[in-house]
Amino acid sequence: MLRTASNAPDVEQRPLEKALGYQIRMLRRERDLSLGDLGAAAGISQGMVSKIENGTISPSLASINAIASALNVPITALFATFEETHDCSHVKRGQGVPIERRGTKVGHLYELLGGGIRGDVVIQPYLITLNSEAETYTNFQHDGTELIYMLSGEVIYHHSGQDYHLEPGDALMFDSNGLHGPAKLLEAPVTYLAVISN
Repeated sequence: MLRTASNAPDVEQRPLEKALGYQIRMLRRERDLSLGDLGAAAGISQGMVSKIENGTISPSLASINAIASALNVPITALFATFEETHDCSHVKRGQGVPIERRGTKVGHLYELLGGGIRGDVVIQPYLITLNSEAETYTNFQHDGTELIYMLSGEVIYHHSGQDYHLEPGDALMFDSNGLHGPAKLLEAPVTYLAVISN
């Protein structure tokens, strides 16, 4: 195993920093913020936020407090995943958390069905409902991979220059960095499960 002259602990030996970084990344993504967005809100460089999220540095208390304020959570929430747990998220029908995602349009209801599970991959499951007055919008764009599973209604869904006719039981998985969104509602209301992973 190669070692450097530095006395700094290896990343694997930084359980607190790794847990803190994971929690910050999860909260940032739940709020649909980029690294730059969070850095600007907290008064910290984007590069520093990236290092904190990756657990490669021990941030100062001032930096941790600034990030907590930018995320609008108590500072203790950033340490919620430090103790080893095997997490589970259970959401009863109709009790998902309504979320206002960046770019959300009139008539688009996002209901977050779970969150807070530890791991290297952040997964955000949403139940999305488009009512008959929903505005069509094909310019959604964000990091990650998205899977859509149709539950009811019919919609023409656009992704990166192509249109897909989706009906109940259909699935569509795509790179979320490509422009996407509902281009035409054929039968409303439209409901689908959208799972976004980063």
